Amino acid sequence: MTDDDVYALWQTMAAGWLRGDAEAFGAVFAEDVDFVTVRGEELRGREAVVAGHARLFAGPLRGTRLLPEIHLVRPLTGGLGLVHAVTVIEPHGPTTHAQAIVADAPNGPLIAAFHNMTVPAPPRGDQK
Repeated sequence: MTDDDVYALWQTMAAGWLRGDAEAFGAVFAEDVDFVTVRGEELRGREAVVAGHARLFAGPLRGTRLLPEIHLVRPLTGGLGLVHAVTVIEPHGPTTHAQAIVADAPNGPLIAAFHNMTVPAPPRGDQK
């Protein structure tokens, strides 16, 4: 897998998000993905990721967009890669940081494991 392959996964994810299309968003994840949400919920499998995001896209995240920025792509052994990505959900946040394992698959790389967390807001000067 190349860095371009990894960037393409996140761009596909962002395009699905923009359309509010949970199936398109979820297409980048392996069928048996282990996905930890920003709330610490553990989702097992692509179907759970799609279902969870369908609810979000129909509710609190309707009309938002995902702006990903890849900070690290590190090849590991056995067709695996470690990825760190920071994303902003516009227009009202939050910013998240994800650590993911991407695995080579017959039809191209897929995200096999994904752990997502919110990034604390930076300090706002002296709070006295």
